[in-house]
Amino acid sequence: MEEVPDWPDDPPSKARAFHDLSHKEKPEATHPWKAVPSEKWNDWRWQLSHRIFTFDRLKFTIHLTKGEEEAIRLCWNKFPMAITPYFSSLLDPFDSRCPLRLQCIPRKKELVVGKNDMIDPCGEDRETVVPNLVHRYPDRVLLLATTRCAVYCRYCTRRRLVGRREVHITQENLDVICSYLRKNKKIRDVLISGGDPLLLEDSRLESILRALRAIRHIEILRIGTRVPVTLPMRVTEGLVSMLRRHHPLFVNIHFTHPKEITPEVREACGLLADAGIPLGSQTVLLRGINDQLAIIKKLVHDLLKIRVRPYYLYQCDPAVGIGHFKSSISRGIEIIRSLQGFTTGFAVPTYVIDAPAGGGKIPVGPNYVLSYQNGVMTLRNYAGDVYHYCEAERNFEA
Repeated sequence: MEEVPDWPDDPPSKARAFHDLSHKEKPEATHPWKAVPSEKWNDWRWQLSHRIFTFDRLKFTIHLTKGEEEAIRLCWNKFPMAITPYFSSLLDPFDSRCPLRLQCIPRKKELVVGKNDMIDPCGEDRETVVPNLVHRYPDRVLLLATTRCAVYCRYCTRRRLVGRREVHITQENLDVICSYLRKNKKIRDVLISGGDPLLLEDSRLESILRALRAIRHIEILRIGTRVPVTLPMRVTEGLVSMLRRHHPLFVNIHFTHPKEITPEVREACGLLADAGIPLGSQTVLLRGINDQLAIIKKLVHDLLKIRVRPYYLYQCDPAVGIGHFKSSISRGIEIIRSLQGFTTGFAVPTYVIDAPAGGGKIPVGPNYVLSYQNGVMTLRNYAGDVYHYCEAERNFEA
């Protein structure tokens, strides 16, 4: 992996810190990003170079509680903080319970290690066959292209890798990966993730896509990203034009809360969808953030309106220090039960648990089958009514 250059860390010098503001003052009037010219604000490289990753920067953007101040200092060596100016502008500057704020600002609870916490909860290190390539399922692999994200989510499954040292895949790494893939002809599907692969420059990302496309038995390419949510200005005409040259290509976006769907996000997803790129959403169920039916229902409906199909609803993985984000499995099942039949099927994601230590994704959900014997299945539908379905009699079988 090649190391990414460090970015400057000077706070906006002419802005008053929100830390020093009266609660009666309106944040719109004093927000430090307000004076940034639009040409800079809409430049994804400017956004990256001005990420907030220290206490000094963050206090110029929002009013921090004493607990947040202490947590930022204590958690820095455990899992760094980074927030783009764009995403910081979506945070409620005075409400520490803001669902977007809870996702990206450290809490002291991260220092609590549960007895079931795991450094590598999905067992990816064990199934890494060559550097940066995880081969778990028979016909598909995971390629980790970078350890960098625009925003570091506090519930990150890969916090053992992501953010600690920002590095990108090298050409040498890629050559070894392609050599492995050429020898394993059962592999037909490659998921490119990280970190966030959309933080690579267009030319570098295309070199990866082109190398994979040159392998004849690779049928499908997928990109896993949160950039359209945390840095939507990265989705440029140039990026989209490049991506459309590598169909069939799918993009799965990590959405968590309806508040993330802004006009900028709608525009980014529209560019991708207009290029014929199928879009899916992967959402982690998080306690106190989105583990309510009304929130998930609004999220999936709003996603469909921007042409993003809800794909997975994940139970939170048991990574070290994120136990306070775990909602109950029963809550997740009830949310799915309350969606199924009560809204369009396109809006109902598959609720999954990524089995600890590398067992893979296992669907869980409401049980609609009451019994099945002698060719008759007894079912309960979404409304609670019971039905009997009879299989074909033997004398009708071909």
